[in-house]
Amino acid sequence: MKYQPKAILTFILFWGILSSLRAGDITVTIRYFDKRIYYIQETSGGASGGNVDPIYVQVTIANNSPSTYRFKLADERAFSVDFDIRTMTNRAVEAPERLIRKRTESRQVFFREVAVDSGESFSFVEDIRDYADLSRSGSFVVQAKLFPELLRPGEGAAETLESNRLSLSLRPPVLPGPGGIPLEMDAATNALLVREKLPPDQVIGYILTARQKSQWEKYFLYLDLESMISRDPVRRRQWLAESGEGRQRMLARYRTELQSSVIDGDIAAIPMDFEIERTTYNNEEGTVIVLEKFRIGNYTERRRYTYYLRRRDDVWTVADYSVVNLGTE
Repeated sequence: MKYQPKAILTFILFWGILSSLRAGDITVTIRYFDKRIYYIQETSGGASGGNVDPIYVQVTIANNSPSTYRFKLADERAFSVDFDIRTMTNRAVEAPERLIRKRTESRQVFFREVAVDSGESFSFVEDIRDYADLSRSGSFVVQAKLFPELLRPGEGAAETLESNRLSLSLRPPVLPGPGGIPLEMDAATNALLVREKLPPDQVIGYILTARQKSQWEKYFLYLDLESMISRDPVRRRQWLAESGEGRQRMLARYRTELQSSVIDGDIAAIPMDFEIERTTYNNEEGTVIVLEKFRIGNYTERRRYTYYLRRRDDVWTVADYSVVNLGTE
């Protein structure tokens, strides 16, 4: 049997592309989306099971091959990705029951095809608490597995692409401090952070300095997130309608969105310089007016912030704010 030169060339090109892909030109990498100190969840059942923040991991599929790479991405991400989380003794952490039910019940999996051109990448973010019952403190190793053709239970082993490994440290639940004020940990020093009885102007100075240094634990220490959520009428109605667990999820989501500047970007912006102009307060409420400067390209933008604080258990926290743009200089 004779092979046509064109067919031989096509086969050689196809085999070359396949060999290139097998050589590792399609890579999956993971990193923490917003690295912070993580705590165990109080009960099993995934992200919705405990009073804790999510552990967001960004999954990136990079195409270093000479051709376009295509894969299927399910609307329900549990059919496109999995996270293998193990203890330091190589013992796998069990999946939450609701994830197992989701994957084993008879259902139609909706997906879209993603095309990643040569030299480009595609990323999405997942909460690994949805994939593992992280109810014990300790050190763990996290690895992602991508299913390019989807995970289809009952149809045999699925094709997988494995990622790099991340180390994960989970601490015991945060304990309340004196007067019920929560204790936080400083990510840099691992020292306990406790709300102190600072006057309103020092509270604002503390928050702004923490933001300049990207010290999120300190930044959130004096923010009343419940009051900040209630600034928006839609979110306030949702807050009032939620259960206790639902409100905790709202707080965790709001904190994450604030960090990524998805919402309330003005208060999360990083000032290059600030000056406290005026402070007024009584026994329950306070107001601090601050002139803040921001570097925008080749210009310096000036904004005047008014922070509204409330006093509870002798501790001042920020409950609201407003901002006026003063132009550039």
